[in-house]
Amino acid sequence: MAAAEAVPDPGLEPAGSAVRNAIRERALGLGFDAVGFAPAALGEEARARLAAFLAAGMHGDMGWMEEKADRRGDPRTLWPEARTVVALGLSYAPHEDPRGLLAHTDRGVVSVYARNRDYHDLIKGRLKALAQWIAHVHGAGVKVFVDTAPVMEKPLAARAGIGWQGKHTNLVSRSHGSWLFLGEVYTTLDLPPEAEATDRCGSCRRCLDACPTAAFPAPYRLDARRCISYLTIEHKGPIPEELRPLMGNRIYGCDDCLAACPWNKFARATREPAFMPRAELTAPRLADLAQLDDAAFRQVFSGSPIKRIGRDRFVRNVLVALGNCGDPAQAPVAEALANDPSELVRDAAGWAAARLRALPARPPQP
Repeated sequence: MAAAEAVPDPGLEPAGSAVRNAIRERALGLGFDAVGFAPAALGEEARARLAAFLAAGMHGDMGWMEEKADRRGDPRTLWPEARTVVALGLSYAPHEDPRGLLAHTDRGVVSVYARNRDYHDLIKGRLKALAQWIAHVHGAGVKVFVDTAPVMEKPLAARAGIGWQGKHTNLVSRSHGSWLFLGEVYTTLDLPPEAEATDRCGSCRRCLDACPTAAFPAPYRLDARRCISYLTIEHKGPIPEELRPLMGNRIYGCDDCLAACPWNKFARATREPAFMPRAELTAPRLADLAQLDDAAFRQVFSGSPIKRIGRDRFVRNVLVALGNCGDPAQAPVAEALANDPSELVRDAAGWAAARLRALPARPPQP
């Protein structure tokens, strides 16, 4: 007589769920706000989008994206033994709309994520603590990544159920809006995956319409060459003159498309002390920042992600913002840099001074 076929008990969790739940609990205990699990693989759609982005040259100066495209598109090319990606998110949601400072044109606007300590340091420390625990308790191989390796963090986070890639190409979470730092633990553990996140953007296009430089040729497509974050951080040369007037007083990064997302109404302002804005970066005076020499720049931005771009690129950004401030009385600040050792700074200084000198003098205040 044939043996009866075993029928799975619907009340039983699949193998590995207990381990997955324990890792989730540990990650939340370490301070992460979102945790998800995905296979160490990416779908064809993610690879095709990357290939189209690179083929169109929309990555601009970021040659490293093209050089390591094979590893970026396949997690197992980066580490063949990986079986599961633990995707993790840490909220940095601001306490107020960061676009409020755009109206104060004598002040510089720094992207929310860069107003205090470099987030890489904080997240990497927590990722290592989680990975060490996984290795010790579960005897698994582990590797950690946070924005410094060829890892497609946003598609992996979407596969892991943390959120979906919105029309602005950034991750959107139902609980944290557009304000999540991402990191990953690759592991040799073969764990059951989460359900992939559902795209909930619908017909909304607020993020696309909010972009000052029209950097989105279509929903879910970004042309980095027009993106203010790219222009102020990654771009090494002079900023194209046709884009300079559109940048306003944004001097490091841009939050406009993120801040416009209606899902942010569910985000709770961060309580992480390292993400609270430093007073000197909340509303810095452009005229003061323009006068920074290399030593002063390094001192002011010690421990900040801004330090990575160096004084010359930063002052370039400040001078473009100064040229947009609308106050001809600021022209001497730009003119003082006309003979700066950096050609990059001299170019921006000349543009700013000429733009400000062309404005009519403001009447004296009563």
